Amino acid sequence: MNPTSPSEIRPGLTVRGFTPPLHLHDFKLIAFDMDSTLINIECVDEIADAAGRKAEVAAITEAAMRGEITDYKESLRQRVALLKGVTVAHMQQVYDQRLQLNPGAAELVAACQAAGLKTLLVSGGFTFFTDRIRDRLGLDFTRSNVLDVQDGVLTGRMVDQPWGDICDGAEKRRMLLETCAQLGIEPRQAIAMGDGANDLPMMGAAGLSVAYHAKPAVRAQAMVAIDSGGLDRLLEVVQAD
Repeated sequence: MNPTSPSEIRPGLTVRGFTPPLHLHDFKLIAFDMDSTLINIECVDEIADAAGRKAEVAAITEAAMRGEITDYKESLRQRVALLKGVTVAHMQQVYDQRLQLNPGAAELVAACQAAGLKTLLVSGGFTFFTDRIRDRLGLDFTRSNVLDVQDGVLTGRMVDQPWGDICDGAEKRRMLLETCAQLGIEPRQAIAMGDGANDLPMMGAAGLSVAYHAKPAVRAQAMVAIDSGGLDRLLEVVQAD
């Protein structure tokens, strides 16, 4: 198959560069973006709603995910600054009342775990949410950003971590490769799923790249594009044995 020519094998499910089916046992790791991939919302936008700034923050998020803002770190700093004054209680409300796993997320994770794959959650979002999703799904590894909190209130800043300042596209790719090295596997044995421009670096490093209800630039470069249905539609392409 011509790698540049996508083929819709079923409605809303497109592949390029290979002929399905592949098999889960050929892979050892699956890496997920969180916001709008594993879960249904962009957490930063919903936190901003508590500050009355959702429209402003969401516009920056959309431009960043479409690849129209090239400096992801600066775009995230701008958005986090607008969260100043939001309480941790408001973030908990976002988690309890607005955040849901996307359709098929739990099923896909369970199938991968049953096949022996390790699971990685890499997000430009925040540990407040990634830690909860990690525990909820039993994921093995995470990397995301830490919001600075003083007396239960966001300061509008993030906290530097031992690995760096912000989890952007380059850090997602580095974490994928670092996890592969830690597991003693090749990057070609990894699957990477995402929806935004900051997912492209890790998707490009993985053996199989999957776009989930993604922005046009991401869909155009992915080996698998899921445009309708849940994340578990990947199992129509990469079969569990």
